Amino acid sequence: MAGPSNWQFQQQIMEQFLALQQQEIDDINMIEQGIADLEENEPSRVSRRTFINRDRVKAHNELVKKYFAVDCIYPQRMFRRRFRMRRELFHRIRADIEVVEPYFQLKYDCTGRAGFTSIQKITAALRILAYGNPIDREDEALSIAETTATETVRIFCRTIIDMYSEQYLRSPNERDLIRLIDENKSRGFPGMIGSLDCMHWEWKNCPTAWHGQYVGHYGRPTMVLEAVASQDLWIWHSFFGMPGSYNDISVLDHSPLFDRFIQCQTPNIPYEVNGRMYHIPYYLTDCIYPHYATLVQTLKHPKNEMEKHFAKKQEAARKDVKRAFGVLQSKWAITQGPVRFWDEETVTNIMNCCIILHNMIIEDERHLNIEPWQPVLGEVMPSDLLEHDEGLLGCFISSRMQQVRDRSVNGRLRNDLMIHLWNNFGGETAHM
Repeated sequence: MAGPSNWQFQQQIMEQFLALQQQEIDDINMIEQGIADLEENEPSRVSRRTFINRDRVKAHNELVKKYFAVDCIYPQRMFRRRFRMRRELFHRIRADIEVVEPYFQLKYDCTGRAGFTSIQKITAALRILAYGNPIDREDEALSIAETTATETVRIFCRTIIDMYSEQYLRSPNERDLIRLIDENKSRGFPGMIGSLDCMHWEWKNCPTAWHGQYVGHYGRPTMVLEAVASQDLWIWHSFFGMPGSYNDISVLDHSPLFDRFIQCQTPNIPYEVNGRMYHIPYYLTDCIYPHYATLVQTLKHPKNEMEKHFAKKQEAARKDVKRAFGVLQSKWAITQGPVRFWDEETVTNIMNCCIILHNMIIEDERHLNIEPWQPVLGEVMPSDLLEHDEGLLGCFISSRMQQVRDRSVNGRLRNDLMIHLWNNFGGETAHM
């Protein structure tokens, strides 16, 4: 009897186990079915790329028909207003860029579909720089998507700097210095080679962690441009990228403005003021700058007629750099409003590119025929001085800096300029 009863008990246990297993399988199937129903009814969370069939060839033909055809719709003056330059200069830049940068060459994809032409890409970059518009606005006008337009601006600015910075961001050579000194001598400032000042550019997308460094007296994150400009508005020196919390003196301390003089790479061009000879050219500045031998400030509180006359003439000539800033910002509106790029390198490249284009337009329209930059053949720092004797090198640099920062020369030069202006140009106000 024990045998059959034991077998029946084991059979009951097995049946219960199989029933529980089947129940678990049914529960799992029910859960999986519920998940499948939810996924079927719920919209997909994975965003898929939307393809927009932009007619690039049509956009290119429309652009050529408007501005570049022989019988184009808009005349030369409209082209210059919208592109900020003459058509001939545009084609010169386009031809140079196509040779240097393959990105601006016409390419075809694997399906034989044509890409953007150099005219379309350069036009998009110039429109963004000239008008400061949102980048995706070029999609409607030129059929260029936002990502492509952003990449085009970055590559265009970098290529312009690589091609033209040696000539259009250079310091004046000997021929330039002689011309500048002669021009300013007729204005009453012999020995002057330009006016110096700073400009702030708001950086909208400055990282929040950097606000303490880049927020200055404007109350917004800015980057500082230090520049030297002459009467023809040519920008001879630019130093951009210092945080907005720096004032003009701090920017000057970091600036390479006097590096070429310290390295003996500037030609020695003596000039005479009030019967006294000087050998270091100077810049006109406002009163915040230190009293260096190379900087001539105005008088804050002139007391007599001679001092008032000097202050008036100095402040009028010093407006050259202010006018250059105004023309730069009016032509390239992106430098007016807050810049929306995130990285410092792109912001710096945009500013330097705008300065290069500014100088190229001045050369093209005023026919200055400025020669490409050439190394100065005069005195240079001895190579053995750099390689073998660090102590002597330090003394050499210190002595050159002392010449730049000599306050006694600043006082004599400003006094001689005051007398020179009064003797030669003071009659203009004396007889009024």
